[in-house]
Amino acid sequence: MSKSEIALVVGAGGPGLGAAVARACAKDGMRVAVASRTKAKVDSIAQSIGANARAYACDATQPEDVAALFSAVTKDLGEPDLVVFNAGAYAPGNVLDIDPKEFERCWRNGAFGGFLVAQAAGRQMVARGQGTILLTGATASLRGSARFLNLAIGKFGLRAVAQSFARDLAPKGVHVAHVIIDGQIESDRPGYRADERGQDAVLNPDAIAETYLQLHRQHRSAWTQEIDLRPWVEKF
Repeated sequence: MSKSEIALVVGAGGPGLGAAVARACAKDGMRVAVASRTKAKVDSIAQSIGANARAYACDATQPEDVAALFSAVTKDLGEPDLVVFNAGAYAPGNVLDIDPKEFERCWRNGAFGGFLVAQAAGRQMVARGQGTILLTGATASLRGSARFLNLAIGKFGLRAVAQSFARDLAPKGVHVAHVIIDGQIESDRPGYRADERGQDAVLNPDAIAETYLQLHRQHRSAWTQEIDLRPWVEKF
């Protein structure tokens, strides 16, 4: 492990997985950049980590924003060794009632944003011949459920991004993996608290973050392209 490694987490605006990954990377000795559409949402995360973290504003659905983010992180910290895309959007609704604009917004946040971030990361990493890109998926990456079309359209697309990028970039030294979070992540929201659901019935974000680090540390002779994580009580 090199103490000079740099991690960039795009989509760290809440107290859940993005923040947990940022903390885990910092604990592992990396310098960390956290980004969200609204910088105020990631300022507190960077501050809680300390001097080795910086916060940035970035709308991942805008090519100019993504380019500016990578330029700023490279200037401030250096080129990222690990890039995590954890952004997305979801608006529940019956398929007959979904607003086309909401459908497009969810696709842009979930799939198009992942493409832009992975492409920017990949261009830097291919030039160096190394790096890791991790894309956060969900149960909706595998199946479209009733009222979940707006989530599934972005997650299905993101899974395709991950597969194609992995096949294109792995021979060039860049590890791309898709992480399917098959369950609810623990948070302070009603219904998502561990004490309400029972022991380990929701995924602990810090435990998920450990898997992200393990993926980054994998030897290239045994890279994972896709992994699914779920609570031990899940009945599949």
